[in-house]
Amino acid sequence: MRALKRRLDRSLTAQAILIFMLTAAVTALLRPGEHPAWWAVKGGLYTGIAMAFVVAQRRRAGRAAGTDPRKVADLNHRIRHREVPRDPEERASMRRLVTAQLRQMERGSRWLPYWLGFMGLIAVGTLVLGTTTGSMALPLFFAAGVLAFCCWVLWARHIAMDRFRYMRSALSGRTPARGS
Repeated sequence: MRALKRRLDRSLTAQAILIFMLTAAVTALLRPGEHPAWWAVKGGLYTGIAMAFVVAQRRRAGRAAGTDPRKVADLNHRIRHREVPRDPEERASMRRLVTAQLRQMERGSRWLPYWLGFMGLIAVGTLVLGTTTGSMALPLFFAAGVLAFCCWVLWARHIAMDRFRYMRSALSGRTPARGS
């Protein structure tokens, strides 16, 4: 499993294959009456759009770190595992990446309440529509899914902020406690 996760971190081709398989499968589940060629076409289109976002994000992070976009995956892997590099050049790249990521997350925190409110409105709207139509099973399932997704986003953001803050203090020479 670790090898697969490592491959997905490093390889854009592996990410594209996984995205294609998932989007084609979801399209097949949502539209079972369509021809399988359309599933592949839609999967390819969605994969192209997703990969454009992934490549743009990786390039932006590479520019922020002052390194090759392919090195960003390795730096992020080290950040997740709290490994502080010994090479001064790599430390400087990681410091720039951590600073840029923290700055981006802090800017995004201004919009987080609005995003959560919008997601809540969507969930409440589907519940209202379910009440008016008399069918509550799907709206309740959807509202629970939206709630779980919002909780997951908040949890993942908290974990990422902890990791970046830990790495920032470790790169500056202070040795923080493992849990902070």
